Amino acid sequence: MSLKVLGVNHRSAPVDIREKLAFNPDHLPAALQELVRLPQVDEMLIVSTCNRTEFYGLCADTGAARVRDWLNEYHQLGDRANGCLYQLDNQLAVSHTFTVACGLDSAVLGEPQILGQMKEAYRIAAEAGSTGPMLHSLFQQAFSVAKMVRTDTAIGASAVSVAFAAVNLARQIFADFSQHTALLVGAGETIELVAQHLAGRGIGRIVIANRSIERARRLAQEYKGFAIELSEIPDHLPAADMVICSTASPDPLIDKPMVKAALKARKRKPIFMVDLAVPRDVEPDVAELEDVYLYTVDDLQGVVDENIKARE
Repeated sequence: MSLKVLGVNHRSAPVDIREKLAFNPDHLPAALQELVRLPQVDEMLIVSTCNRTEFYGLCADTGAARVRDWLNEYHQLGDRANGCLYQLDNQLAVSHTFTVACGLDSAVLGEPQILGQMKEAYRIAAEAGSTGPMLHSLFQQAFSVAKMVRTDTAIGASAVSVAFAAVNLARQIFADFSQHTALLVGAGETIELVAQHLAGRGIGRIVIANRSIERARRLAQEYKGFAIELSEIPDHLPAADMVICSTASPDPLIDKPMVKAALKARKRKPIFMVDLAVPRDVEPDVAELEDVYLYTVDDLQGVVDENIKARE
């Protein structure tokens, strides 16, 4: 018996294979119990995220082969996944586990979510009774190493998403978020991340404008905000200290006269604006107005690229 890691990740498999190999968390306990009943398989844990599905186990070579066959049969893939699967043994398996836990094997270098996902995977496996002394020791040590790396290095210190970079940029202008209002235009994944980061920084008020008012309401409710339709943006712009946009609109939603009127109502109190959309949601000539700080996705991408280099 030896420690083995078998799996696929964003480097070894395209998304159409990864999505077929993913496990619903509700199905993991039963799957793990099936796996440890296979001959020559003593311990097993599954980490399944959007970027990876990996089996961590204590098993013999024949046991690992049975796990591979079980995986293909479970997801009814035939042998389609075999060319994407990698297997690591013993020391290489240990090194890989630490690398994943520290965020060094993630699509976004140093992202912290994977550590939480690994902890949840360990909890599920422990409750299902599929872990033993080997996996317990491995994962406890991996969690300790990941904590040390995040504490003693700057791997998590820089913004590496445009949503996080936008909020970090706002922090340079607004010392106390609790005293300010943010108008978010759109309700997709990027704006959801922006809302999450703003809420984490204690933003005073969030207003979300979107073409689908129902989607805006769902997102606004999650962050104790207020939802409006796109046509209502001019009415709410004067109250907005920061405006962050990310929609799929083919035409600009905020133009120069609209912002000029808002500035007049604000008595020339500045507005911080970030346009993350392509095509742009804010007309470029808005930047000509005094008391407007307008940034585009290209401005922030340069910050993100530099921060990724710093992490590396």
